[in-house]
Amino acid sequence: MADLEKAILIVFDQSGTVHSELKQKATEYCEKIKDEQAICSICIERICFSNLYQVQFWCLQTLHEVVKVRYSSMSPDERYLIRKSVFSIACFGAIDDNNVVRVLEGPAFIKNKLAQVLVTLIYFEYPSIWSSVFVDFLSQLSKGAMVIDMFCRVLNALDDEVINVDYPRTPEELSVATRIKDAMRQQCVPQIVRAWYGIVSMYRNSDKELCTTVLDAMRRFIAWIDIGLIVNDAFIPLLFDLVLVDGLCEQLRGAAAGCLTAVASKRMEPQSKLSLLQSLQIRRVFGLVAKDSDSDLVSKVGALLTGYAVEALECFKNLNSEDAKGVSMELLNEVLPSVFYVMQHCELESTFSIVQFLLGYVATMKTLSQLRETQLHHLGQILEVIRTEIRYDPMYRDNLDTLDKIGKEEEDRMVEFRKDLFVLLRNVGRVAPDVCQIFIRNSLATSVASSSDWNVEEVEAALSLFYAFGESMNGGAMKTGSGLLGELVPMLLSTRFPCHSNRLVALVYLETVTRYMKFVQENSQYIHMVLAAFLDERGIHHPNVNVSRRASYLFMKAVRLLKLKLVPFIENILQSLQDRVAGFTSMDYTSKDLSASEDGSHIFEAIGVLIGMEDVAPAKQSDYLSSLLTPLCQQVEALLMNAKVLTPEEEPQKIANIQQIIVAINSLSKGFSERLVTTSRPAIGLMFKQTLDVLLQVLVVFPNIEPLRSKVTSFIHRMVETLGASVFPYLPKALEQLLVDSQPKELVGLLVLLNQLICKFNTLFSDILDEVFPAIAGRILNIIPIDAFPSGPGTNTEENRELQEVQRTLYTFLHVITTHDLSSVFLSPKSRSYLQPIMQLLLFTSCKHKDILVRKVCVQIFIRLIKDWCAMPNGEEKVPGFQSFIIETFATNCCLYSLLDNSFEFRDANTLVLFGEIVLAQKVMYEKFGNDFLVHFVSKGFPAAHCSQDLAEKYCQQLQGSDIKALKSFYQSLIENLRLQQNGNLPVR
Repeated sequence: MADLEKAILIVFDQSGTVHSELKQKATEYCEKIKDEQAICSICIERICFSNLYQVQFWCLQTLHEVVKVRYSSMSPDERYLIRKSVFSIACFGAIDDNNVVRVLEGPAFIKNKLAQVLVTLIYFEYPSIWSSVFVDFLSQLSKGAMVIDMFCRVLNALDDEVINVDYPRTPEELSVATRIKDAMRQQCVPQIVRAWYGIVSMYRNSDKELCTTVLDAMRRFIAWIDIGLIVNDAFIPLLFDLVLVDGLCEQLRGAAAGCLTAVASKRMEPQSKLSLLQSLQIRRVFGLVAKDSDSDLVSKVGALLTGYAVEALECFKNLNSEDAKGVSMELLNEVLPSVFYVMQHCELESTFSIVQFLLGYVATMKTLSQLRETQLHHLGQILEVIRTEIRYDPMYRDNLDTLDKIGKEEEDRMVEFRKDLFVLLRNVGRVAPDVCQIFIRNSLATSVASSSDWNVEEVEAALSLFYAFGESMNGGAMKTGSGLLGELVPMLLSTRFPCHSNRLVALVYLETVTRYMKFVQENSQYIHMVLAAFLDERGIHHPNVNVSRRASYLFMKAVRLLKLKLVPFIENILQSLQDRVAGFTSMDYTSKDLSASEDGSHIFEAIGVLIGMEDVAPAKQSDYLSSLLTPLCQQVEALLMNAKVLTPEEEPQKIANIQQIIVAINSLSKGFSERLVTTSRPAIGLMFKQTLDVLLQVLVVFPNIEPLRSKVTSFIHRMVETLGASVFPYLPKALEQLLVDSQPKELVGLLVLLNQLICKFNTLFSDILDEVFPAIAGRILNIIPIDAFPSGPGTNTEENRELQEVQRTLYTFLHVITTHDLSSVFLSPKSRSYLQPIMQLLLFTSCKHKDILVRKVCVQIFIRLIKDWCAMPNGEEKVPGFQSFIIETFATNCCLYSLLDNSFEFRDANTLVLFGEIVLAQKVMYEKFGNDFLVHFVSKGFPAAHCSQDLAEKYCQQLQGSDIKALKSFYQSLIENLRLQQNGNLPVR
């Protein structure tokens, strides 16, 4: 046994002085001992006679494992030995005539493990084998505090390991829990309750820690024992007495409050629950919540009051008689002020559950025909609670303002925390909009009046409330300014908070102004106030760059909404923004960074929307646009002219500047419609054409700079929408330059641009497409495989992913060509050589590609080509060999063999869509080729798939009929029958 103890000590050693190899050997030795037949006897002996806590713990842990795993294979004698020994140890009993086992004098982790072993025995043996365990334990409680403490540990372990339904349980465990609870109710629960009462009464002044332990154990059991054992003239007064007496320790008082919470939350019929709640006279504890708000007692009493309020609300919802509802509401009205106080002033673990209760309360108020003054007052109190809860802690003020790591974490936490509280706010706003608006008005007024050194969090909370309240208002109410909105919005717009320099305050202020923009839209007299808010130091000119950028974006949104009403203010707006625009038009590149340009571009978009309206006089419009475009283009020209003499250190900075300018011009152009620049005011169109000419030079001077190519491509997209067909003369040069040394990612961008051009101009674009298609086809076919991409380990590289994206975009490109009457492009002399590889690529993809939607696109391309190229009126083939390719190769491989593969899953929705296209393809082939298709498909394809003559004949009948749904249904059935015979092993040929 000395060896075992040494090995255990080595296993548990935390000093770091034991060599890992020795520790491994010790572990193996201990594991080997566990396999011995007499392991239970060994463990019991060591528990009794060893004074080493590590040894006691290891032996108890091993005993627990052995009983749990091997109980069914143990002999009755072995079970009896364990039962007798463990119970004796738990009751401070003697193992023989001379020795008392002193485990109960050891640390808590030893006693908890002992309790776990006892509970495992109870799991298997109570009540059928060991029916007297609880009664026997009760008889030992007279031995004093140590045994009482151990009894409570056993009860707690029983709850944790077996009874408590908060933990996931198997059906077997639930059945065992029911068995144990039923037996305890019948046999010993009344005695246990009497023991609890007696112990607490006896030890309340002498051993408060023991009483706390007893009450904590009792709290767990109240949920499933007879409530009458607790709710009586003895126990309830005792519990309230413990809670209310000042002299007792907080832990004991809190434990008593926990028991009262369990009593109030006990599940029962609503009428019985109502009587119970009345009998508790909960008002007795209201005064306790005004004590030290951080104390454990106040937290426990807060949980009691909230639990009580939850139950009173449930009674109101579930009882039908008006008298009972009235009593429930009285109880609720009585307790709610204390619940509100607790939420506002105390640290609680259960904030979430309180918010859920308040949501339920507000939802109940919504069902009432008319709210009484008390209920309206309570809704106001809920708003106070919300304001208190959503306030940031001032200790994070600097972190949040600079948005360092701590500030970012706190902001993210608060965003998540506020979600339910804002839902609650909006619900109150719907139930009592007037109460909500008055509260918000008062909050804003209080915040404005506050001194600047402490009101940051107050102001931010008040503004956040006003912002969130807006979500509860419909568009009509916001436009008309219902309620106090007509007072609140002007108040918001005219206010300059002393703490407006704070990032959080400035951001929420701007977001709130934007939220109520529809009110301003209907009340034009406030437009000048909105413009001031966005254009002065509260917005775009705010010292914090993050605020300034966000203000630019929100200003752009406001401009888009107010648009026409801003025409009289254009001069003032442009003047206010002059310094920001100059940031782009100045030659000082050193202070720029690209991210700033992306955000600053919103200013240009806003200006574009303003000056791009037809309501602006033509001469003014030209002047405005010229004053912006000319310096920007001059900067680009200067940069391009000096490109060759740039040093490696200078080049990245200059390239970034060009990117900024392109983004700015792109954004500016968004405000100009195609009709305006091409029809009503062609002079404006000429300016954009000249700008396009300048920016296309960027592709010539910097042909291999991907970010620049991307920005220029984006601008061409914009010009396609702005200039319409007048952009055509610039396209050949642009497309040619974009194709030079283009990488896969750039090819995708080029294909997307071509798709836009085709979709917008259809056959008008055919001449340009004829010119560029051969180069594009040659470039792409040279870099993507005709068959599948490699798969397996090491193939999921960035390069392969980019090529797959090129392939997918190519199929979309081909689909767009064919569906816009441009399939003749494939047949032009320059493109003819690419027809064969393109057909092979489409064939393979339509049969084998792992993406079902890509396969569908390829089948649709074939359908369109069949319609375009086949069955000429004079019987001539438009594309020699195409008809035979379709009948002999596409039809059998795609429309038959590919479907026989088990990977073609009919239960998948996308696969069913593909299947529908394949059936449609057969219908189109029959309409175009007649019996040439049908004979080959049935005589060559079906026999290879082992299709019976009978099924083949039925197929012919269905195909020749007019019901496409019936054909689809039949063909699915046919494929499924053939699969059963072939197991999907037919290869695509």
